[in-house]
Amino acid sequence: MKNIKKVIILLLIGFIIAQFFGPDKNEGDLASIDAFMAETNPPEDVKIILKDACIDCHSDVTKYPWYNNITPVNYWLESHVKDGKKHFNLSNWEGNSVKRKDHKFEELIEMVEDKEMPLNSYTWTHSEARLTDAQIKSVVDWAKLVRIKYGLEPKPE
Repeated sequence: MKNIKKVIILLLIGFIIAQFFGPDKNEGDLASIDAFMAETNPPEDVKIILKDACIDCHSDVTKYPWYNNITPVNYWLESHVKDGKKHFNLSNWEGNSVKRKDHKFEELIEMVEDKEMPLNSYTWTHSEARLTDAQIKSVVDWAKLVRIKYGLEPKPE
């Protein structure tokens, strides 16, 4: 029994010390998504959906919940944000080729239609990010229009 008590105390001390460490936060400025918004021109309803369901993990503008202050939860959240930005980053939109932008919208359509985005682990704590069928249709319709636009732009040789 004494050994179990010592192990629990050591684990508790380790947990407390870990609270002083954490990953860097991904807190950018909303201006970082201006180029994306201007270029893709989402309608107002889609802008709201992007704000509620996408921007936290797919841009440099992350609003962290209170539980992000708890280690190891903060590392788990940061890995989700990094992964989200790796796949689709609204903050560095200008740096992408038309071909890449078109491909990202193709992926967006597929992921939203298949209800793979937003992630269930995100919607558990962000109920406003749960998309209705009407919202999915709005996002997909907008994304298809953007893809048409990218198809009309000249491709670099």
